[in-house]
Amino acid sequence: MRLFGCSHDQKGARAPKALSVVVPAYNSAAVIEQTVHRVAERLAGHDVEIIVVENGSTDDTVDICTRLAADWTPGRVSLTVLRSEKGMGNALRTGAEASRGAHVLLTADDLPFGFDDLDGAEKLAAGHDGRLPEVVIGSKAHPDSQVRRGALRGTLTWGFATLRRVVLGMRTGDPQGTVLMDGDLMRGLVPDLVEPGFLFTTELVYLAERAGIVPIEVPVRLSDDHDSHETRISRADVLAMGVGLFRLRARHRDGGRLARSGSGSRG
Repeated sequence: MRLFGCSHDQKGARAPKALSVVVPAYNSAAVIEQTVHRVAERLAGHDVEIIVVENGSTDDTVDICTRLAADWTPGRVSLTVLRSEKGMGNALRTGAEASRGAHVLLTADDLPFGFDDLDGAEKLAAGHDGRLPEVVIGSKAHPDSQVRRGALRGTLTWGFATLRRVVLGMRTGDPQGTVLMDGDLMRGLVPDLVEPGFLFTTELVYLAERAGIVPIEVPVRLSDDHDSHETRISRADVLAMGVGLFRLRARHRDGGRLARSGSGSRG
């Protein structure tokens, strides 16, 4: 699998796009236009699609996305704007379902890591004859990541990570980072994904692990804007996410359809 250039799906057919970049947009009026243009500039010259999924915004996000789509110049980098029900998970699932890329990147509306995730993936590919692991995560938990956290945020993050390991037995340090995944794999997992909110990528990576896939985490640097923000996550949020982990485990006791079919580990 190649990140850029002549990309093929797992059956050897030429994929319509080398990469799909899925960006959920909720009350993103302040950042979404800049983000779309940054992605387009970074990936110029490659067969890439940017999929923005607006999900219940109450600001000017819808108008901005509509204008961006109307004014977009057709070329190798395309732009598609979709709508979903409110919720990050709903938006990411909608974008993943619509994707056509040999690889799919799930990111955030403000590119919190810049392009460290893609840079890390390209380094991995360069060291493995142009081939990527099936799942690459831009991970705040990587020992080389540069992420400054306040005491409260650090404690809450540690608490949730501990819950995740105990409840789900996950090996991945940060399944809530950005996720770059083989496109066929992601589209194959989407029908089993039901989380509407922040646990969506945890559910996605959990099912990949249950299918025998080992995600590779790459280091990232959290942007200064994120570093300067006080956490809005409360102890109640961590408790709610903990309850969500138990529900997730109960929902996927059989491991998901890839695990059931025995087709997860495809090297």
